[in-house]
Amino acid sequence: MKHKKQLFTPGPSNVPDPILEELSKDVIHHRMGDYKKILEDVTGKLKSVFKTSEDVLILTSSGTGAMESSIVNLFSKGDHVLVINTGNFGDRYIEIAEVFGLKVSSLKYEWGNTYSLAEVKQFLADNTDVKGILMTYHETSTGVLNDVKRIGELTKDTDTLLITDCISGMIVHPFEFDQWNVDCAVASSQKGFLLPPGISFVSISKKAQKQMERSNLPKYYWDYKKYYDYLKKGQPPFTPAIQLIVGLNKALTYILEKGVTTINTEKQELRTYTEERFKEIGFTLFIEDESIRGNVLVPVVPTNKDLDIKKLTKILDETYDLSVSKGQGQYVTKMLRIGILSEIGKDDIDDLIGKIKAIV
Repeated sequence: MKHKKQLFTPGPSNVPDPILEELSKDVIHHRMGDYKKILEDVTGKLKSVFKTSEDVLILTSSGTGAMESSIVNLFSKGDHVLVINTGNFGDRYIEIAEVFGLKVSSLKYEWGNTYSLAEVKQFLADNTDVKGILMTYHETSTGVLNDVKRIGELTKDTDTLLITDCISGMIVHPFEFDQWNVDCAVASSQKGFLLPPGISFVSISKKAQKQMERSNLPKYYWDYKKYYDYLKKGQPPFTPAIQLIVGLNKALTYILEKGVTTINTEKQELRTYTEERFKEIGFTLFIEDESIRGNVLVPVVPTNKDLDIKKLTKILDETYDLSVSKGQGQYVTKMLRIGILSEIGKDDIDDLIGKIKAIV
């Protein structure tokens, strides 16, 4: 369908009509049997998406709230953690961990690059007190897809936890919570899950659940123990975003019926198509190494250094109702990040290309 405003952004993305219809239904009560049934259905479907035998908790929060919840539940003040930092959201995990008094080390990489496995191995060999590794699966500020599985191989037989920000990485890329030895994965509704912002998801390994017992950081709303206890009763500990969870049930049914693998393939093909179309009109690809390009967005840089990115995105948004994201950080005036989530297809990319050519 054509939306009034087309979002070529890395989240939120346009919500498909059937899910919008589900979101518009009358509100139900979260302590009643109909909600309990939906929560049971949703939890089972989330486990299928995460590829885990563990329960997946639902928080009423943005993805950043879920990131904070992973820190306060799994660590204690003074714990040493390593952040594999490949962009803006690596910076965010550093900031959250420092706020709560953790000892934070960082392996920082140039934007557009992934991490060095050799450097991570060396750091762990030199720092045997590391309690956790925090990393971003798909770095939304750069479009880089970081290999989570390789880090899981390093931590699987140790007491070190692997915490992954999968907020933009889920659904449109392969993800195997159990097989990749992930200890905590956080995601949220407004990316690959085809929903508006407002809820987030957390899965925790048995190893991480044991570490919860020693955590001494303050928490009330984020206390995972409350969520586990109430989940056994088919309820949330606090009033949730009820309609978003009703919509989530519909969205997950669509995702699982279509197949996550099929979605991965379609988005990879669309990403490649978008890259080629933007190269045709005078843009270069920000990420040189194709093997680390994600399927959430296509980051491009104009060859014409005089092109005003801010003006371009403003005209697209206000004249044509096409919202395209600028870069972040040092690239805010130098980069376009073309989101390809939700129902965006090749025709939509062609339309966007035509509008950009008309402007520039």
